[in-house]
Amino acid sequence: MIQLGQINSLKAQKQTEKGVYLVDSQNNEVLLPADSVQVDFSLNSVIDVFVYKNSDEELVATTKTPKLLLNQFAALEAKSKVSFGAFFDMGIDKDLFVPEAEIVEKITPGEFYVVKLYIDEKTNRLAGTTKIKSSLFKDFCDLEVGEKVSAVPFEENEIGINVIVNNSFAGILYKNEVFKPIRVGDNLTAYVKKVRDDNRVDLSLNRFGYRAVDDNVDKLYEVLSATKGELNLTDKSSPEEIYERLGMSKKIFKKAIGALYKQKLLQMSSTGISLIEDNCDGE
Repeated sequence: MIQLGQINSLKAQKQTEKGVYLVDSQNNEVLLPADSVQVDFSLNSVIDVFVYKNSDEELVATTKTPKLLLNQFAALEAKSKVSFGAFFDMGIDKDLFVPEAEIVEKITPGEFYVVKLYIDEKTNRLAGTTKIKSSLFKDFCDLEVGEKVSAVPFEENEIGINVIVNNSFAGILYKNEVFKPIRVGDNLTAYVKKVRDDNRVDLSLNRFGYRAVDDNVDKLYEVLSATKGELNLTDKSSPEEIYERLGMSKKIFKKAIGALYKQKLLQMSSTGISLIEDNCDGE
């Protein structure tokens, strides 16, 4: 069965002036227009294509890679705004339409917004929605504390940044724990800190606990070795400076310092930290 809004692996059956006719295992047919062919192929070979409907409501295929698939979220650029909705660039020849009823904020052409791709049940056409919160699972969450997850920011509020976790759940990154610029639609890696009673997820951009310390002890030692054994950071340095230079929180940085100090690999001063001379590379 040919699936709308998905990548389909179809066989090239015949070629005409219009393009290439592709079929699935049940001989259902779809046209790959000549101007949408971006790959080399031969007849009877299998081609991976994205299937959508054109302006004439006909199923068509493209070898171009869309920016999102059915039931996925992605940051898309708004191309135009009209009274009945908005059009977004989804990476193929046809823009994605988001009905006015599915828009939750003012749309400005040229700006990026997180959009979910779905099939409109009334028209059986692909459409988009910016109603992200209502599109996420609310009744359950199968994540565990410490688990590594994907996170896509879609909204900022007073206390943090709301994100889509694993393309399924609502999560938040708290502002006082974020030390780098984050944009709507960024593809982030995060770690589960807590799954709340309402199934929303508190996240951290850094690993935490013993595993985080172990990883960052090695990282700090490598950085010190690469800087001739010295680094002008201390436990008095700001969290922002520590994160900018090392990519770790101040709490983890202090634990990593302590671990290296206990191993007698590191010494501290009022201006910075350094490896003990016998442990410096090349000496």
